[in-house]
Amino acid sequence: MAKSTTIGYPRIGADRELKRACEAYWKGSLTAGDLRATGMALRRAHWEAQRSAGIDLIPVNDFSFYDQVLDAVALIGAVPERYHWTGETVDLDTYFAMARGAQRDGFDVVAMDMTKWFDTNYHYIVPEWTAGQRFRLASSKIFDELAEAQSLGIAAKPVLIGPLSLALLGKAQDEKVDVLGSVLDGIVTVYAGVLERLAAAGAGWIQLDEPCLVQDRTPAELAALQRAYAALARHAGGAKLLVQTYFGHVGEAYPVLTSLPVAGVGLDFVRGPANLGLLESHGFPSDKVLAAGLVDGRNIWRADLDRALTTLETIAGTVPPDRLLVSTSCSLLHVPYDTSRETGCDEELRSWLAGAVQKCEELVNLTRGLTDGRDTIKAALAESSARQASRAASPRVHNAAVGARLASEVLRERPAYEKRRIMQADHLGLPLLPTTTIGSFPQTGEVRSMRRRFEAGDIDASAYENYLADTIAETIALQERLGLDVLVHGEFERSDMVEYFGEQLSGFAFTRHGWVQSYGSRCVRPPIIYGDVARPAPMTVKWSTYAQSLSNKPVKGMLTGPVTILNWSFVRDDQPRSDTCRQIALALKDEVADLEAAGLSTIQIDEPALREGLPLRQVDWPAYLDWAVTCFRVAASSASATTQIHTHMCYSAFDDIIAAIVSLDADVLSIENSRSGGDLLRVFDRVRYPQEVGPGVYDIHSPRVPKVEEVRSMLRATLAVLPVDRVWVNPDCGLKTRTWAEVLPALEAMVEAARQIRAELGFPGGY
Repeated sequence: MAKSTTIGYPRIGADRELKRACEAYWKGSLTAGDLRATGMALRRAHWEAQRSAGIDLIPVNDFSFYDQVLDAVALIGAVPERYHWTGETVDLDTYFAMARGAQRDGFDVVAMDMTKWFDTNYHYIVPEWTAGQRFRLASSKIFDELAEAQSLGIAAKPVLIGPLSLALLGKAQDEKVDVLGSVLDGIVTVYAGVLERLAAAGAGWIQLDEPCLVQDRTPAELAALQRAYAALARHAGGAKLLVQTYFGHVGEAYPVLTSLPVAGVGLDFVRGPANLGLLESHGFPSDKVLAAGLVDGRNIWRADLDRALTTLETIAGTVPPDRLLVSTSCSLLHVPYDTSRETGCDEELRSWLAGAVQKCEELVNLTRGLTDGRDTIKAALAESSARQASRAASPRVHNAAVGARLASEVLRERPAYEKRRIMQADHLGLPLLPTTTIGSFPQTGEVRSMRRRFEAGDIDASAYENYLADTIAETIALQERLGLDVLVHGEFERSDMVEYFGEQLSGFAFTRHGWVQSYGSRCVRPPIIYGDVARPAPMTVKWSTYAQSLSNKPVKGMLTGPVTILNWSFVRDDQPRSDTCRQIALALKDEVADLEAAGLSTIQIDEPALREGLPLRQVDWPAYLDWAVTCFRVAASSASATTQIHTHMCYSAFDDIIAAIVSLDADVLSIENSRSGGDLLRVFDRVRYPQEVGPGVYDIHSPRVPKVEEVRSMLRATLAVLPVDRVWVNPDCGLKTRTWAEVLPALEAMVEAARQIRAELGFPGGY
């Protein structure tokens, strides 16, 4: 008989209980014991939900207080020296200091780097590898959680980041570090002890996640994979090792992967349909179990059960059912808990959607359909087919006018950058090293409360808009007092940088409970793009022009770019993503035109998710970058030469797509730099970046406040590789998640550092 399993489950809590508990702990209003109790309650709820659905093999250690890669760092004791950790096990305060930085009682330390988890909007903490690094077991988390699950009678499958992926996900701190040698060997040594202990504790299966195998891998890396698992297999005891891949096909790694001395291999047949061809052409070892990922863990749509079961039946032609685990394509971390809670959606739309609860039901149906025959799930198959037909035929999905415009619109190029630059300098009159922020200011409890009261009908539109107007006016005045050169209105009317736009565009739908984790305690509700996208009316003009009326300094109009709106949404899967993105770009093009006509001379079109959407195989990069860059340029194309177009990017590796970033042709790029250790500056130096750029001078994802000398040092490093007349001074991201107590001194330090550097350069007046 085939069995069902999941790769991982959401961990934030159906009502974001983990977010609230972590933030209360950080503020000192919750004890460590209370935080751990919240974690235990959530784990139990998640295990019971899967068991109740009928899942046969349930993951443990997929839960995390912050990030699963950071958990692995703690497990192997890879704590950077700056955290002054000397204990036997990594304590909570050290753990959170690595994630967020810390500034208390004379202890002032920056956070570890953070970047995107493959091509998702989830962010992981980047391990730091150093020469001579010592690894040792420094966390009991995985053993404790296995014991918890066993005490509840859960058929538990401990989960670890695979050793090769963990090694490759980290960043070598100097050239002496041998990632495939000493680092990988150190990880394997610790993992060997972990496997022995898990096996002794009664673990039947142990899952080792190796998502790096769906990327292009070198022969040396594949040889290192073989060496690592040859060593680990000797320590598995009675436990069976499952090497799990996801997010794509394994390509050239397939022969090596299937030859490893392990009991099972997991493949993604949703985002990696080519895995089916590999299976059929190469066969599959008769001594291994195949975990077949057939239910999409990345998108919100109900599975087409007939199509998925047909694929499963094809797989069973090569791998018999008694050696099959029917699985999700990846962890369900990336989808909401339960779409049946969305009672605010109309029934037709809701019937198309699936959260973790529904996806577990689909897994069980597929497993039963394969094992006992299609007739046993006849009703589920009929219901699924009806849903698919309903969605395909629904008039809400297609808009003929949008299709016609998409077919006829031609990109109008703006004048060359050097010409625009001269015109903008004359028009804006900005000082040397102009200072600005990325867009948002703190979304305080008061701001969120007023929004909730308005949405609930407790206050009317007039009262809410008066509150927004007063808050924007205070923020403009504050920025002028601070001495910032280009201002923003603060985005207090926006709950989320994508949701706000989606709410005003046709073709989008929204959830009330569809929260997913972005990083740490940061949760988002991705919009659902179910149909053709159009802009019925201006979206940002009212508050942008109001803010500009309050100051003689330029105020940026703030837009989220088309690629980011696409990549941070659950996207329709019935047409190419490029078509959906271009529809969004055309809507934003109209918004840019309206902002300019209303008197805005600077407009920021944020694209933090540009690299996030980059395909995991390099052969697919050119096509993606071509349409992604084109969509950005379409969005900006209605701006005149005197209107300065900004864009912003953060928390991704950009060195390999720097040519595409140049091709965006934005006048000013603000970009995360504070956690990257100067890597990004070296990229700008190498390519001689031609436009203006603001490498972030301090980290907003940490509560610590930078000192003036710190920011000054960052600016000097920037000016060593970039011309002074093309450098901007800004934080590395928006300030929405910070408090005013953190924001004000940080911006004061930033502005003062810029003033001091100007004076050092002989421009005390700023020019």
